[in-house]
Amino acid sequence: MLTTPNTPPPVTRFLTGITTSGTPHLGNYVGSIRPSVRASLNAGVESFYFLADYHSLIKIDEPARIQRSTLEIAASWLAAGLDPQRVTFYRQSDVPEIPELTWFLTCVTGKGILNRAHAYKASVDKNTAAGVDADCDVTAGLFMYPVLMGADILMFNAHKVPVGRDQIQHIEMARDMANSFNHRYGEHFVPPQAEIEESVATLPGLDGRKMSKSYDNTIPLFSSREQLKKLIAGIVTDSRAPGEPKESEGSALFQIYQAFASKQETAGLRKAFAEGIGWGEAKQILFERIDREIAPMRERYQHLIDHPQEVEALLLAGATKARAIATPFMAQLRSAVGLRPLTTGAQVHREKSSKVAAASFKQYREKDGKFYFKLVDADGAVLLQSLAFDSPKVAGQTIAALQTQGTKALPEALALLQPVAAEQLDAVQAALAALTAQ
Repeated sequence: MLTTPNTPPPVTRFLTGITTSGTPHLGNYVGSIRPSVRASLNAGVESFYFLADYHSLIKIDEPARIQRSTLEIAASWLAAGLDPQRVTFYRQSDVPEIPELTWFLTCVTGKGILNRAHAYKASVDKNTAAGVDADCDVTAGLFMYPVLMGADILMFNAHKVPVGRDQIQHIEMARDMANSFNHRYGEHFVPPQAEIEESVATLPGLDGRKMSKSYDNTIPLFSSREQLKKLIAGIVTDSRAPGEPKESEGSALFQIYQAFASKQETAGLRKAFAEGIGWGEAKQILFERIDREIAPMRERYQHLIDHPQEVEALLLAGATKARAIATPFMAQLRSAVGLRPLTTGAQVHREKSSKVAAASFKQYREKDGKFYFKLVDADGAVLLQSLAFDSPKVAGQTIAALQTQGTKALPEALALLQPVAAEQLDAVQAALAALTAQ
């Protein structure tokens, strides 16, 4: 690949959100908070973290609970080591471009895809078993949940999204939405990929089912030491007595321990299970291992809970960073679908037979994983072809410069483009002049 001194190193965008529907628990920590904070420290990573308060409205109608949860989740991320200076940390509802993009995606997403969403199917199955209408108590919000999630991801063209295994379907749907939009309007979106830690993708709760607020079987992340010990003592185990061998496979206690322990520690507890460790002793080992990791974060968490104004200021600053990306990108998408000033439409109509008037940029990703763009005329002939970019953001910035500055930006941009034939240069300059005039 040809590069210039100004070409940035490859950047991977990493995005994750947590719904503000309750107090963060250990499942949220090991499945989302911890891996995403670790990822934010890696070189070549651009990280986005958001509080999914729009999503909470689907299932929570208690305003105070949503507000409290927003504070608790934000404080949890910050206490776990998230640095707002390194990442984009924002509240979903502070970025109005996200619901606008949701509508755009709604218009290119087949209802059949949404019919297959796990949450919707579960509601339909429950209603069918109860002998009531299949869509009884199913809101449009529940049905459209995957589209809003798709907008969260595609707004920032995230490459990787850390999710539990039960959320993989939503990432696949977001990929479908990206491809569907790109097919109609040109390459604007990067199809995302799910990022999963296999050992902790779904953490069991106190009763062995998935740790979830819905099941009321969670262990709050920042429980006091005393409360943490009491909750762990309540984890459901079988009746095998001390001295009897125990199976680590399928044990909720063992799975939770594995999510916090090293491979060596995990192997040690597995051996102890086989040798008949008592459940009380095993729970004490689990308690000490979790507390060793969580205890250093408790003071920072409590400070933020007691000073919500600090959290609010950080979220508003993060929203400003997020909108610096979302606002121009949304303008690009609005133009792509035809939501343009009437003067632009009139010009194109008057000159519809002109290749110059119909010239447009197409941004896309090749199999090599790199990003490219080209300027094509009305017949699809290529006027400009870029070299490879490691980041879609940089490619988009180059396009924006050519669109707004026209020929003024051309000399600097030529370093990022394939050579332009002399006989084609006049057509390129005319096309750029027409674009800047729109």
